[in-house]
Amino acid sequence: MKIIACIKQVPDTETRIKLKAGSSSIDTKDVKFIINPYDEFALEEALRVKEKVGGEVTVITVGPPDVDQSIRECFARGVDNGIRVWSDGFEHIDPLGTARVLAQVIKNNGYDLVICGKHAIDDDAAQVGTMIAEFLGIPQVPVVIKAEITATDAKLHRQIEGGIEVLEVSLPALFTAQKGLNEPRYPSLKGKMAAKKKSISVIDGKTLGIDTTPKVKIIDMTLPATRVAGTILKDVEPAEAAAKLAKFLKEEAKVI
Repeated sequence: MKIIACIKQVPDTETRIKLKAGSSSIDTKDVKFIINPYDEFALEEALRVKEKVGGEVTVITVGPPDVDQSIRECFARGVDNGIRVWSDGFEHIDPLGTARVLAQVIKNNGYDLVICGKHAIDDDAAQVGTMIAEFLGIPQVPVVIKAEITATDAKLHRQIEGGIEVLEVSLPALFTAQKGLNEPRYPSLKGKMAAKKKSISVIDGKTLGIDTTPKVKIIDMTLPATRVAGTILKDVEPAEAAAKLAKFLKEEAKVI
């Protein structure tokens, strides 16, 4: 079975984000990058399917050369092949362009099953996986928390409001992974050593003939306002505290 896992490299959730002055992008200096956490669930499930039914796992991503570090981590976890797509002009590629590029590479590579994270934690778009399936013309099931996969079909449990929906699809198909689907493994020391020797296939995005002109443009980015320290009422009777609180909410906070 040919299993594809799509990943994205994103800033670590513990990284202090700074914005470039006069720009709509972040300052990447001193920023630690990691595999998107939801893509880790997708990657782990791809490896488990390989271990169960056989085949090979290929990781595909769109990103600059520094994304190679994430691909090598995937190698260390047991991935067989890694493909990175990049080109001049991809710096501002949007979810639609990313999906078109990934779908074309997946189609060229061959596939039986495609797994993506449900969304990336940097832009929260949650669009790429669904659009890839549309471009490939295959069934897709989002937000999967349990997967039972054979060589020919899949029984997928997905979150819906107020319950769980169970669907059966024939392969090839695509699904997106939600937290709870599995527990991602850590790279082994042996895996890390082997990962250094593996080669990464790099594709020039221009050779794909895909229109990646952004349809969505980031106009501005701002950091959340600094939280103002709260006011504590000390040594006052409950009735007096309630009166002061009501006055504050009405006259200063203006919420009542």
